[in-house]
Amino acid sequence: MFTRVAFIIGVVMLLWAAAAAPASTAGEEIYVLEVEGTITRGQLEYIQRHLETAQKEDAALVVIILNTPGGLVDATLKINEAFLNAAVPVAVLVSPQGAIAASAGVFLVLGSDIAAMAPGTTVGAAYPVALSAEGATPADDKTATFLAKHLRSLAGEKGRPADVAEKFVTENLTLAAEEALELGVIEYIASNLEELLEALDGHELEKMGRRYVLHTAGAPVKYADPNLRERLQHWLSNPQIAFLLLSLGILGIYLGISAPGTFVPEVIGGILLVMGIYGIGMFDTSTAGIVLLLLGAGLIIAEIFTAGFGVLGIGGGVCLLAGAILLPVEPLMPTQWYDSFRLTVTGTVVGVTLLLLLIAYQVYLSRRRSRDGSAFFRPPERGVVVEELAPSGLIKARGELWKARSHDGTVIAVGREVEVVRAEDLTLWVRPAAENNGN
Repeated sequence: MFTRVAFIIGVVMLLWAAAAAPASTAGEEIYVLEVEGTITRGQLEYIQRHLETAQKEDAALVVIILNTPGGLVDATLKINEAFLNAAVPVAVLVSPQGAIAASAGVFLVLGSDIAAMAPGTTVGAAYPVALSAEGATPADDKTATFLAKHLRSLAGEKGRPADVAEKFVTENLTLAAEEALELGVIEYIASNLEELLEALDGHELEKMGRRYVLHTAGAPVKYADPNLRERLQHWLSNPQIAFLLLSLGILGIYLGISAPGTFVPEVIGGILLVMGIYGIGMFDTSTAGIVLLLLGAGLIIAEIFTAGFGVLGIGGGVCLLAGAILLPVEPLMPTQWYDSFRLTVTGTVVGVTLLLLLIAYQVYLSRRRSRDGSAFFRPPERGVVVEELAPSGLIKARGELWKARSHDGTVIAVGREVEVVRAEDLTLWVRPAAENNGN
């Protein structure tokens, strides 16, 4: 009997001790991410990557220093999803003084575990807008209603006033730091990161069933920067940049079709078009990387079989480099493989590009010498048509391919022997050879 009672008392004491003892983060390091400008897919990947790293390294806290006029809805919602599911506390500080957390920034503030603002900052004006080639226009009521309810849900999950959160969308509510603190939208006012960390020392919170006690005063701080891939994604995903690239890409292809021959407008236009399509969200990052790699390989192969004077090859090199940067990361592949792959692609592209630039420079010099009347340019007297002259095409003479044009505008078929009438720059004006005409 005594043994049974002692056992029960021991179990009760253990359970009481486990419930009473506060949980605290094992790590002490604080990760700091600086998010400034438009919220894009580049910002999303930057935040996701460092949240995962902070979790693996058992960091005490992740602080997002925020200054944004807004951004893409899809990227913003996924950032909030990362905040909610991160097994590490996330704080958002709207800073420096004069900074704003407008539109998409409101979602990040309300979705954080701890929200703070510097004096002189503002948060609000979250009514959604739709972007198009004509500019920004208010979004439809269905979208606005959904985002308002989603923001209300976020605020309720984090213990913030849901009715105020909804007004950020429905009434374009905007609050100064002091007003946001008074209404419970934020928990702290801090002029800078150091002041926030001092205020957070001893702060308790519960997340995903775990209680945290923050020990931030004097804790080591690690500033996490975006990598090259995330910087490129951020730049391409900027709506203004994306629409500009899309417009220039279409213009380049149009000019190439209207005045064919140099390959320059078509190549540049094709590259810009792919990047613009990715920027406006029609391609995801994985698709864009693969498309650019395939386009780059195709352009380099076309350079081998076409008299492109290096333009196709250089364009292919640019595509390969951009595609390697945007190449999707397969979780089952080691990260070292991707680093080695990108270095290999970069080295190959640089080498091929330098070689093609040298070839293009030599072609330029030859054209310049021909204009100067040098004896270097001696056109052949005869040749054989290898690309139908209708009236322009290619002939083969002295083992070389020459641009040629029918002297009188008639069509000259492939395989016909022609004689050169005159030469202008590197273009030969030809007519069917006398023996082919029966003369």
